[in-house]
Amino acid sequence: MNFSWKRNLVVLWIGVFFCSMAYTISIPFLSIFLTDDLGITNNLELWSGISFGITFLASALISPFWGSLADKYGRKPMLIRSGFSLAALYLLNYFVHDPYIFLVVRVLQGLLAGFVPAAIAMVATNTPEDKTGYALSIMSTAGATGSILGPLIGGVVSYYSGNRNAFLFSAVMVLVSALIATFFAKEENFDRSAPRSHVSDDIREARRNRIFITLVMLAGISTFSVMTLEPLIPIYLLDMGISKSSASLSSGIVFSAVGIATVIMAPQWGRIGSRKGFGRVLFIGLIGGGIGNILQFFVSGYVEFAVLRFAYGLFYAGVLPSVNAMIVQVIEPNFRGRAFGLNQAATQLATMAGPIIGGLLGGLIPIRWVFILNGGLLLVAALLVKSRKLDAQIVAARTVEQ
Repeated sequence: MNFSWKRNLVVLWIGVFFCSMAYTISIPFLSIFLTDDLGITNNLELWSGISFGITFLASALISPFWGSLADKYGRKPMLIRSGFSLAALYLLNYFVHDPYIFLVVRVLQGLLAGFVPAAIAMVATNTPEDKTGYALSIMSTAGATGSILGPLIGGVVSYYSGNRNAFLFSAVMVLVSALIATFFAKEENFDRSAPRSHVSDDIREARRNRIFITLVMLAGISTFSVMTLEPLIPIYLLDMGISKSSASLSSGIVFSAVGIATVIMAPQWGRIGSRKGFGRVLFIGLIGGGIGNILQFFVSGYVEFAVLRFAYGLFYAGVLPSVNAMIVQVIEPNFRGRAFGLNQAATQLATMAGPIIGGLLGGLIPIRWVFILNGGLLLVAALLVKSRKLDAQIVAARTVEQ
């Protein structure tokens, strides 16, 4: 057999890296783009939240459909479809001058997205069972590494050559991802003869798996906690005294701190989870992430804030890879594309709601109090992991299957 799961892992890692980089390029300057390029002067926090969130609402609504197609026709076609579509849409952003047209393009980006979940499902399905936890942890570093370089590139390009040129970088990056998927990604022995399921049937089947539903809830809670802060950090840095001219670059550095921490720790959490159980890693990650968020309430300087974001990232790096690894353990291989599609829908809903609620909160209370709310939410999620005894439930479920 010529198929190599390690080679496939490397190829898909590179694809997700470029795709994640493309997305995060715009994060540091999106609020500034809205006001300087699109003329938004009132309710900037709310506009920033909606601009972030509307893409993910569209993606959440369509993700189960793409997951169903992935299980029927393969994950590779989904990679190619989303890659080339997103490259074209990122290019369109360069030409947009009206904020409402910008929102339409953001909606289309959500409807045609799906590169990252398709890649994760492809790794989960084409990797030996005893290696999936490690492989998924490695995949999480692809997104994290992209999130390191993306904001830095976006901040630098925005600072030196304008916000619009950064969207050109995004288009090129996603195009590279699409080409990599087209020519190098491989899917082993995929059976296209089975009938395609309906989304309603998939939801009913998923609801019967209580462990899976708990994991989806945890992924949603964790993602919501993170995304509440995404549109607020550039504004928060301005409140700290960072000049508007350097806000994009400073935001890029702060966002990258979490990404660097993830690259360092995610593989380590994967190895620990394989030995000690991913439920334990998930609990530690949520506890550490919750405390790290709460501590950010007490800092007022840019450097201290960046250091705490890094420390928070060291713990949070274990959360979503552990959830993905545990999903693999409780879901049959022929349902994994749909399972990750449903999980993606939940996380995208959370990603949509987080920035919108974060934008509303940023207009109602001081932004530093949002860190307290975020930290408390992660601590509640940690208590849910402990009370449900997820590791024991997964062991029991796998014993029944065998």
